[in-house]
Amino acid sequence: MQGKATLEDALDFMRDLRKRCEWDAAQTHDSLRPYLVEEAAELDEALMKRDDGRIREELGDLLLQVLFHSVIAEERGAFDAHEVAGALIAKMKARHPHLYANGERVPWEQLKPWRQRASLEEGLPAGLPALHRAHRLQDRAAAFGFDWSDASGPADKVAEELEEVRQQMTHLPPGGVSGHGAVRHGPEQERLEAELGDLLFAVVNLCRKCGVHAALALDRANAKFVNRWTEMERLAAERNLDLAAAGLDTLDSLWDEAKSREDRT
Repeated sequence: MQGKATLEDALDFMRDLRKRCEWDAAQTHDSLRPYLVEEAAELDEALMKRDDGRIREELGDLLLQVLFHSVIAEERGAFDAHEVAGALIAKMKARHPHLYANGERVPWEQLKPWRQRASLEEGLPAGLPALHRAHRLQDRAAAFGFDWSDASGPADKVAEELEEVRQQMTHLPPGGVSGHGAVRHGPEQERLEAELGDLLFAVVNLCRKCGVHAALALDRANAKFVNRWTEMERLAAERNLDLAAAGLDTLDSLWDEAKSREDRT
């Protein structure tokens, strides 16, 4: 029986591909960047769906990217995969002094070197999604003690920010703005956008203090919405209803029915 493959086997295989495959040999750090982003997104989707078979496959695809970049760096004489592994182990040991250095347990953010950086956001990738960026900025500020003692503080802040949004909404034109209409411009709309941004930021903080990541919570809400809408479409098809022409009352009724069926499953 063939033995299990090792990470060293995978690394040797990657080196061989770089020598014998024209496409693999032509790749550079820059040319591989889009694939890295795509593979990370595909793994994230597999994790969200809890599909073990696909998680294993996507982890392999992401590992390929790690090995690819490591081998390219090795060829340049910059570093190799073993140095990558060594740097990882050294970093993680430094962040767990209570386990590896006879030290005391210290909050994660207080161990990270960004305290010596030029700004609060230095080191956060430019392409980081907004919800994740808000969570990380709040984490970093909390390491300096700028944080609520418990979740009741941010919950009150959410209520406060929502009231400010409601007040700013009074400046909207009669009937408000259509959800599918053109984006409105002007000082009042800009102020409303700012207030809505404050509200979202406060909700992220509430999530964080409750031990929930806002991006993951929104992922679940999106999936729930799609599942309910799909059930609405199924119910409408059974009853020969055209959702586009059904009207809000009918849509609300179908939504409630889809929700009740979901609650029973």
